[in-house]
Amino acid sequence: MAVLRLHHPKLVHGTSHYPSLERRSSMRARPCISFQAQPSPSRTQRIMENISFTAEVGGAGGAYSYSALKRLDKLWSNICSATTEPQKVVSSVSGSFFHSEKADNAVEKFDVLVCGGTLGIFIAAALCAKGLQIGIVERNILKGREQEWNISRKELLELVKVGILLEEDIEQATAIKFNPNRCGFAGKGEIWVEDILNIGISPVKLIETVKRRFNSLGGVIFEGQSFSSICIYEDAAVLQLSEGKILSSRLIIDAMGNFSPVVKQVRRGRKPDGACLVVGSCARGINNNNTGDVIYSTSSVKKIGPSEVQLFWEAFPTGSGPTDRTTYMFTYVDPQPGCPKLEDLLEYYWDLMPSYQGVSLDDLQILRVIFGIFPTYRDSPLPAAFNRILQFGDASGIQSPVSFGGFGSLTRHLQRLSTGIYEAVRGNFLNSHDLSLLNPYMPNLSASWLFQRAMSAKPNVSPGFINELLHVNFQSMEKLGDPVLRPFLQDVIQFGPLVKTLGLVMITRPQLIPSIFKQVGLPVLFDWSGHFLMLGHYTLLSTFADPLIRPFIHRFPPEMRYRWNRYLEAWKFGAGLDYEL
Repeated sequence: MAVLRLHHPKLVHGTSHYPSLERRSSMRARPCISFQAQPSPSRTQRIMENISFTAEVGGAGGAYSYSALKRLDKLWSNICSATTEPQKVVSSVSGSFFHSEKADNAVEKFDVLVCGGTLGIFIAAALCAKGLQIGIVERNILKGREQEWNISRKELLELVKVGILLEEDIEQATAIKFNPNRCGFAGKGEIWVEDILNIGISPVKLIETVKRRFNSLGGVIFEGQSFSSICIYEDAAVLQLSEGKILSSRLIIDAMGNFSPVVKQVRRGRKPDGACLVVGSCARGINNNNTGDVIYSTSSVKKIGPSEVQLFWEAFPTGSGPTDRTTYMFTYVDPQPGCPKLEDLLEYYWDLMPSYQGVSLDDLQILRVIFGIFPTYRDSPLPAAFNRILQFGDASGIQSPVSFGGFGSLTRHLQRLSTGIYEAVRGNFLNSHDLSLLNPYMPNLSASWLFQRAMSAKPNVSPGFINELLHVNFQSMEKLGDPVLRPFLQDVIQFGPLVKTLGLVMITRPQLIPSIFKQVGLPVLFDWSGHFLMLGHYTLLSTFADPLIRPFIHRFPPEMRYRWNRYLEAWKFGAGLDYEL
């Protein structure tokens, strides 16, 4: 890695860049040529162009170059202005594929094809372990990014439960462990927690291990290839690759992330309801590097360009060296023209990060610059819009709207989804209605929307209100103990803990209530109230109705059994009751 050094242009002493006056007077007259001054590179550009980096890989955070930053900023500008017209990549065709002329051109036939390998490899390996024929299409080389994923051990063990990893595989992929982690808001006090996001996993090692497992089970990977279109027939989903190959399968899983072209078509180019913007770096040279920050703020609302934003921090030690530390700065915004770009945020990041971490920028070696956009929609998870196509991972919107890491959410739902997809394929329950039962309405996920709104800066609200509100909520959860605080910090909303927290906040700080109404708005509060009631309803159904129904499900006809299994899962996961201390 190149050590970061910022140089300013200087004249070389004793020399001139221009011909002398005498020499110019003797020169023949030449046509006057006008040169337009080039804008000087930003500090972010200078920093990023001084860093050596490996080739880009798939998935969020898999690219580190300045050109990748500019591409993502252009995409973000298009999202904010709603100028993106989605390309039609999925079409439905009547009749049978296997009785058509195109059937002879199909290179291979699969039970399931997974588009997008970075997170798709996990569901692919889980399905392969159940005996299905699985193929993966990945436009890059299927490998993990250099930047570590921070996760809790409890979430990692889900990969063991589903049968794609052994515990020793997890230990080998673990780059670092540390404790404790801190939560704090603008000097109002700190809360320390143990075993939350305290493990740094190497995606390179983890994905390579799962990839070997997938290959050993007979899975097929098409690397360096991308799809151009999908045709849905009555008996098959047909994938046309850009390179000309045709692959057929019974089901296609879209694991292409937040910017999946299939999702763009389903949502018809609709602007996201919110977004989390993330910038940061992995830097060497930070001492006292034994703890982390889960969520931390150092200031009230700031103005970046025309937009007001509340900035938050995360920071974790990394396994590449004792003084190596990853620092994220993130904010929640409503996508509108004038929203800050990622490069704008990075310029602010270089100003604020040194005081946050207690170190001069000149004393750091910047190893990587990190950036990402995580759009969120209120109508998530995304139901299946087509027969034989199912969204998975970030593409499905199953992750919490206040999270910018989809890996933890993936591990939580992997066993549920792999079992459900296996049953759907085996029973041929592949119409859009049956597939939508795998991405059902989940009131705990919808209820999380209030928190994203509460953490987004709004005009005419006190600049310090967000920090005050978060401090009071976290203080209340700390008083109520681990059964309340720990699920929330892992993006799991449960009815009982939520009622206790809101009740304690209203009793101890009733003066905040008018500001809450102003901050989130009455329409959002009314909408949230419905999800809150449904959260209680799902909790009752999962607690009391599930034990009465479950013993009889094996007697149901196959399709009815498939659907009732999905209903019971929706109640449990929709109430957050899958999470246990």
